[in-house]
Amino acid sequence: MAGSHNDINVMQRSPVFARLAEGHSPPVNFEINGHHYNKGYYLADGIYPQWSTFVKTTSKPQGEKRQRFAQMQESARKDVESALGVLQSRWGTIRHPSLTWDEGKLWEVMTACVIMHNMIVEDERDNSIFDQGFDFRGENVEPLHQEPATFEQFAQFHLEMRDWHTHLDIQNELVEHM
Repeated sequence: MAGSHNDINVMQRSPVFARLAEGHSPPVNFEINGHHYNKGYYLADGIYPQWSTFVKTTSKPQGEKRQRFAQMQESARKDVESALGVLQSRWGTIRHPSLTWDEGKLWEVMTACVIMHNMIVEDERDNSIFDQGFDFRGENVEPLHQEPATFEQFAQFHLEMRDWHTHLDIQNELVEHM
């Protein structure tokens, strides 16, 4: 249906992907099998395009390595969907996040829902069964304050984000890594 809010339409209007196209993303550096990458990626299913920002499962994986990759990727993606589903079922305010395009408010609502959910889980569980404290020892993440991209930079970032060669490279590297 034209104008519907399916995943692809929402993605095309997403402030997350708009910032990526402007080159405004947190620094992410990782290495797979000796190859260095400097942009993160999102776990996605088959309806998403072959962009460097997505890692998708192959619909009909051939070979043991690809089948293992598909199984692991789908498992991780479903874990994320399940966690979001729990929050959506508990609080109706986050069932239709695309209806609220104010990213700051959406962030606050999601954060509040996660905190409240964790408080409920903490209250409902038996502390004698699971009593692990959280001791954060990592570095604090500093917010990025970047200058707006020039048109040439925007075009370059946009091309990099939609690069299907990098998409396939990352996917193949992950298959071999598993």
